[in-house]
Order: sequence, then structure tokens, then C-alpha cells
Amino acid sequence: MTMKTPSGAALLKPETLLTHERGGGARTTPLVSRDLGTTSFITGYTSFDPGVEIPFHSHNCQESVVLMEGDAILDIDGLEYQLKPHDVTFIPPNVNHRFRNLSKTNPMKILWIYATPEATRTLTATGQTNPVSAEHGKH
Repeated sequence: MTMKTPSGAALLKPETLLTHERGGGARTTPLVSRDLGTTSFITGYTSFDPGVEIPFHSHNCQESVVLMEGDAILDIDGLEYQLKPHDVTFIPPNVNHRFRNLSKTNPMKILWIYATPEATRTLTATGQTNPVSAEHGKH
């Protein structure tokens, strides 16, 4: 459920929002998007099943990620960084990275923020680029 105020502000209840399967044990719930009128950023949650890792990729804009639940590894610059809940990352544009759920038994959840509604994801292995919003059924 999304409630809009007279000024255009919004209150979102994530448990009532549509979640999209990304495949491979990852699911995304868009939060702030163009639908709310944003012109400068988008946000959402991605949940990872136990042991899931997403492929190496990069974005055309700055990204910040907050680990909300679980234990994660950030692979970036050829190094591994262990993350605990509430750790925050900043990733510049065009930097290859990925997140992995360190646990084999518990889920992991991140809050992501992209610095533009036109954010793209380029898969490192294939070079394929798609809008992040394509994962949400919206382009």
C-alpha cells in the first residue's frame, strides 16, 4: 500500500507492495520509483535466499546499499568485504561488484539506492545492459 499526502510525499508499506522474482533465489521489491514522481533516485529491497549470490555487474550511476538482514559478502575491486546488518556501501558508476549471502541457512536482505531513475545494470560476464526497472516489469 502506498499513501500519498497532499504535498506529494508518500508512505510505503513494503509488505503490501509487489515483489518481483529476479531468478536464482533473488527477489526485488521496488520502493521509491518514477510512479511516485521521483526525478533523482530510486530505491528498493532485494532479498537473497540462503547461499545465493548475484552475478558480477555494474551500474551507470552511483549506488548505495544497506545490509538490512543477514550476513553478506561484497565482492569488489578483486577483494571480499564481509558485511553485517546496517553496514552501508557506496559504489561509483561502472564498478563491477556483486553481493553474496554468506549464510547457507538464513536469508539476506539489502536496501539499494540508485542515483537516477534511469539506472542500468550491465552483467560483467555478457556485457548485457538492461534498465534496473526492467526487473520490476517497468521500463
